[in-house]
Amino acid sequence: MASILDQYEDSQNIRQHSRVSAANIGITHSGFVNVRLEEEKPIFNKQRIDFSPPEKINQFSVCNNQLCMSLGKDTLLRIDLGKPDQPNQIELGRKDDSKVYKLFLDPTGSHLVISLTTSECVYLNRNTQKVRSLSRWRGHLIESIGWNKLIGSETNTGPILVGTSQGIIFEAEISASEGSLFNTNPDQYFRQVHSLEEDGKPAPVCCLEVERGLESKYFIVATTRKRLFQFVGKLAEGSEQQGFSSIFAQNQDLLPSFQEFPVNMGYSEITFYTSKLRSSPKTFAWMMGNGVLYGQLDYVRPDSLLSDVQVWEYTSDIDLNYVKPISIVLTQFHFLLLLPDRVKGICTLNGQVVHEDVFPEKFGALKKMIKDPVTGLVWIYTEKAVFRYHIQKEARDVWQMYMNMNKFDLAKEYCKDRPECLDMVLAKEAEHCFQNKRYQESAKCYALTQNYFEEIALKFIEAKQEEALKEFLMKKLTNLKPTEKTQITLLVTWLTELYLNRLGQLETDDGKQEVFLKTREEFRTFLKSPKHKDCFYNNRNTIYDLLASHGDVDNMVYFSVIMQDYERVISHYCQHDDFSAALDVLSKHCDEKLFYKFSPVLMQHIPKKVVDAWIQMGNRLDPKNLIPALVNYSQMGSMQQINETIRYMEFCVYELEVKDEAIHNYLLSLYAKHKPDALLWYLEQAGTHVSDIHYDLKYALRLCAEHGYLQACVLVYKIMELYEEAVDLALQSCADLPEDDEELRKKLWLKIARHVVQEEKDVKKAMNCLSSCNLLKIEDILPFFPDFVTIDHFKEAICNSLEEYNQHIEELKQEMEEATESAKRIREDIQEMRNKYGVVESQEKCATCDFPLLNRPFYLFLCGHMFHYDCLLQEVTPHLSTYKQNKLEELQKKLAATTQTTKSRHRPREEDTVSLGKGQGSREQIKSDIDDIIACECIYCGELMIKSIDKPFIDPQKFDQEMSSWL
Repeated sequence: MASILDQYEDSQNIRQHSRVSAANIGITHSGFVNVRLEEEKPIFNKQRIDFSPPEKINQFSVCNNQLCMSLGKDTLLRIDLGKPDQPNQIELGRKDDSKVYKLFLDPTGSHLVISLTTSECVYLNRNTQKVRSLSRWRGHLIESIGWNKLIGSETNTGPILVGTSQGIIFEAEISASEGSLFNTNPDQYFRQVHSLEEDGKPAPVCCLEVERGLESKYFIVATTRKRLFQFVGKLAEGSEQQGFSSIFAQNQDLLPSFQEFPVNMGYSEITFYTSKLRSSPKTFAWMMGNGVLYGQLDYVRPDSLLSDVQVWEYTSDIDLNYVKPISIVLTQFHFLLLLPDRVKGICTLNGQVVHEDVFPEKFGALKKMIKDPVTGLVWIYTEKAVFRYHIQKEARDVWQMYMNMNKFDLAKEYCKDRPECLDMVLAKEAEHCFQNKRYQESAKCYALTQNYFEEIALKFIEAKQEEALKEFLMKKLTNLKPTEKTQITLLVTWLTELYLNRLGQLETDDGKQEVFLKTREEFRTFLKSPKHKDCFYNNRNTIYDLLASHGDVDNMVYFSVIMQDYERVISHYCQHDDFSAALDVLSKHCDEKLFYKFSPVLMQHIPKKVVDAWIQMGNRLDPKNLIPALVNYSQMGSMQQINETIRYMEFCVYELEVKDEAIHNYLLSLYAKHKPDALLWYLEQAGTHVSDIHYDLKYALRLCAEHGYLQACVLVYKIMELYEEAVDLALQSCADLPEDDEELRKKLWLKIARHVVQEEKDVKKAMNCLSSCNLLKIEDILPFFPDFVTIDHFKEAICNSLEEYNQHIEELKQEMEEATESAKRIREDIQEMRNKYGVVESQEKCATCDFPLLNRPFYLFLCGHMFHYDCLLQEVTPHLSTYKQNKLEELQKKLAATTQTTKSRHRPREEDTVSLGKGQGSREQIKSDIDDIIACECIYCGELMIKSIDKPFIDPQKFDQEMSSWL
């Protein structure tokens, strides 16, 4: 229990702290209202223990809620803080002048080692009342003990290290058991393992600490008055019980043996901070003459355990000549320095004094400060009183320090449960990144703050950082709630514009194609975001306008697919002649209305695929609605389109069993126009009863009659029960069967006409026979009529026959006149050609060999080209057909034979002269035949040159031979 005076002092400290906190009340730049409704308690809250010692307190130790203190000369008081009302007082029973020099309590609170001023040590276990002497330790003044945290237990300490005032480090082990008959001492062994020196002389071992790292690596830290030693080594697995002597014996050449500071204040103290129980310490603080050496403990480094070390010098009011720090305790973010009359709390982040507590003089000088590593409580004692510090919310203001140090990740870690502070950290980080031109990171941070949206957006626009602006907008959009529809619409539209601008810039830069593809993928991911699907759908016309204004057709199609605006997608594919892609979209989504709309266009270009898609749709499509597309291209399309149209109509009639008259009539018309072989089969299988037929009989009859399908007409007449017309037409069709034999056809028609005249005596029908067969004339059937028939019945037929004769005579006269005129023009052309000539100059050259033309026989063409006979022969021959080449070769042989005959040196006889004249005529005829072959046209201006355009320069059959000649 604290006294009334102490409670008053505590309340004053709280009020003083609350005044500082009250200064922070107000509205920050971010829009958060920072108001603390309750007064915060100070971080270090002191409380005096309601305890009045019967004698002066000499030494004090606490660990694991076990408190031990030395009173007067010979009294030891133990208190289990879990049971404070049951103190345990023990007399040491020393009759000499020895006093307690130091108390050492292990981490479990079970083993207490008492060092006496007479260089003796005694041991007391928590579970016993008997003080036992450590005989092996006699003769050494113990300054420090390094406990074994790994294997120490309530009954045995395991191997421990002991430091003396003479700089010697011993290894020892203490057991709480009574021992054997011959060994009743608790100390199992006590052997020297190392010694420390300063300036060549032994120096007291002020502190010892043993820690285990990774992979069985052990770290031992030992300090003297101005030196800090490190020993690093490995112990084999399972050999921990054998002690640490091997670590000191291992080679330390690569490791720094110690760190030394110049100032010596007669002693030093090191303390460690452990975040969790039974875990390795993370930081350390060494109080020595030059200040406090603070740093991290890195168990991974091979050369040193200490890292990021720095020295915090003592404040100006600490003069080592007059006022020395007594003790040090390390917490997570502070270390506490104990001075003779006060306690100072210094932040390890910036070295500033954040707490100072002056103790009243009535309690006497402060002697020692100890921290219980298990409970985290800090204890201070004087000769007359004991005080306890509670550390509460030590990290409450750490975020601000980290923020000022630009360690924003740590700052955010320590204010994540305080949104107003987190907002300040994010704003500071964003500004810091912006100033350092890390715009993307700045945008991400700004998006998480409550700063004004317009200011940040303008900031990035002025800096011309579109990518950072896009990142900011994207993060803002992610953080918006679904109910904030106006803000979402604004950001979605703006982001779309930014993406399109960026894509437009990258598309024209060939060196940034990878960036372009990546950006396009990001944009498409943004367009198909499920979170913003409703916004895109409600504002799709605006997005379409933006895409159109940038001419981004590909992304417009992509967006249309996302919006399920398939009509726009199909229209785009059709406009770009990608009809297969358009049909794929149609087939995938099976929208009947879109099929009806786009089938006419698709049928024109990919009829087979379209019909396949229609057939796959089956009953979902109404064939009547597809007839416009079919009719259009069955009238003007290719045969493929027509065949596909027939295929679909047959599918509708035979597979779907459509009964609609329009479908059957249309199929009938297609058969009549394009597939007459199937017409009769269709009519036959459709049935012979009117009730079974689904096509229009009158339309079918007219259609068959127009195309001259008499047999089909006969079948339709039969169905319509018009048997007389059917018989007449059947006779007519039989008479027309021999189409290639006109004489037989005429004979058959004469039989029909005789039957009509003589049997039926129907003159009018006989006249119809004349009109049905163009081979019959009126004079052919007149003999069949009786003599009493008047000419009036034949008047029209006779007149028509006479008119036909007259017309035929006129046509013959016209042809004779045209033939006479044509013969006259031909004779004139022949006469003109006989008189036509050409002038050849002496310097003219052959168009092929470029040698003078008049040296050898030559040809002159009307176009002006001139060739030697042999040159023209050589040029023309490769272009001639095989037949003409063979004929030309034969003519050349004949010409050579006749030439040999004419060159005979013998004088010809008279009878040979006649034969020679005949041979001369034959030779001229051969030359004329050769001329007809090689000189029928100019090789450069005639058809041979035109036909040779698509021929290769080298004959494929001779390519290998030509190729080898060049190698």
